[in-house]
Amino acid sequence: MAHDNPHGQGHGNAHVHGHERQHGHSHGHGHGGGHNHDPAGHLHSHMAPEDEAVDLQILCTQFIEGFREASDKAAYLRLAGVPLELPDGEGRAPLKFVDVRIISEWQVGTASPSFGSRELSYMPFPGEMVTERTNMAFLYVSLDRTEETDLRAFLQERLLPENARS
Repeated sequence: MAHDNPHGQGHGNAHVHGHERQHGHSHGHGHGGGHNHDPAGHLHSHMAPEDEAVDLQILCTQFIEGFREASDKAAYLRLAGVPLELPDGEGRAPLKFVDVRIISEWQVGTASPSFGSRELSYMPFPGEMVTERTNMAFLYVSLDRTEETDLRAFLQERLLPENARS
């Protein structure tokens, strides 16, 4: 049985979809075949895991470029919601945000388990296949320990849909 939803569209097969966090409202309605709503509402098709990984890499690249270009790095990080402190988790004083690291890595080959052997199967890349990956990490310290938060994890937790997390 079809019913009206907040977007003015009728759908059958009603169910709660669990997107409240992303959209600020409950979805107590069914979604039709690709379940995108009209552009005046919102779009929320689910991405394949490989597309989510590409999307996350694009977000990381843009975040790092923005940080590098920002005239006030601290303000940029505050606007992005990077916390100045992290709870210790063991009842001690919180860890303090002290450093940002930008890391460049160059993938020059690949290694994977070999069938029936404890040795890895290794394949070095020819020059044109060598790729650079840039990442960022936030360093937090306390008297007792140091913790590093990876930008990919930070962005995935805050920006990507819940089903994009592994």
